[in-house]
Amino acid sequence: MNLLVVVTFFLGYMEWGTNNRAFVFNAAAALYNSLPNDLEGFLNPFVLIPLAGLIVLVITFFQAPPNRKLSLIGLACLGVFMVFLFFIGLTSLNIRIIVSTLPFLACAFLSLRLNWRKAVSE
Repeated sequence: MNLLVVVTFFLGYMEWGTNNRAFVFNAAAALYNSLPNDLEGFLNPFVLIPLAGLIVLVITFFQAPPNRKLSLIGLACLGVFMVFLFFIGLTSLNIRIIVSTLPFLACAFLSLRLNWRKAVSE
């Protein structure tokens, strides 16, 4: 489930200014390519928080049963960014942004339900 959350996170679509638009995976690749020269790009909270979430979720890929707390922490870090994108899409009535965030929100909801059931049954 965590892999699906990460994949749908990268499908998020952003628009800003007049002619600026990118998918999250394009923006992440651009930040990664500018890494040695532009460290200021990583100091933005909207980069650091999702990056921390990605790192935490990648750690759970290598755990036999993924740690529930780590999964929820990673989901929360990614969710902050995607919910923000979703509300930007709603307020600007940009259907492309709204539709691009829905797969992540659905996977996040399913992940929360699965992790919540694990907590209740333990």
